[in-house]
Amino acid sequence: MATPIDFYFDFSSPYGYFASARIDELAAKHGRNVIWHPILLGAVFKITGQQPLPTIPLKGGYAKHDLARSARLLGMPYKSPTKFPVAGQAPSRAFYWVADRDPPLATKLARALYHAYFVEDRDISSPEITANVAAKLGVDKDQVLQALSDPAVKQRLATEVDAAIERGIFGSPFFIVDKEPFWGSDRLDQVDKWLTTGGW
Repeated sequence: MATPIDFYFDFSSPYGYFASARIDELAAKHGRNVIWHPILLGAVFKITGQQPLPTIPLKGGYAKHDLARSARLLGMPYKSPTKFPVAGQAPSRAFYWVADRDPPLATKLARALYHAYFVEDRDISSPEITANVAAKLGVDKDQVLQALSDPAVKQRLATEVDAAIERGIFGSPFFIVDKEPFWGSDRLDQVDKWLTTGGW
């Protein structure tokens, strides 16, 4: 079987949200599966010295304009969140806890959490809100809330973030295709061509 595509993303990343709607279909077109990896850009930024887009002079204003334009181009619903960025611990821990039990359901949860944040303007950094989103997919809310404070689940996320950094992941979205790295939702066309041609 062909090697899966690794998809790294932060739940506070609007470009990660855009990529989340396309990556599985693109992979399926080439007979690939996708392994979803939520990460925490805050930990990455401590290494790279980057800052959240809204805090960067000039670039922040452009990004706000570009996000709305990109959403229109993709035909995706998008609302600039009132609170941006937000901490990704709660949704990321929930994802990995669900993924250890039901990987396809975890992917659905990731999409639902992205929708809650970038369409419904709900603060998914809140454990309560994350658990409510999971509950709508049939996941027991109380179990999710318990998992979010479980030391083993916290360590699982920390391990995943460390592994991503070790692999050279520095942004969201980030894709690894047959050991080839691609950063940014605007690189999905290159990912498509790479899979079609076998690389260049």
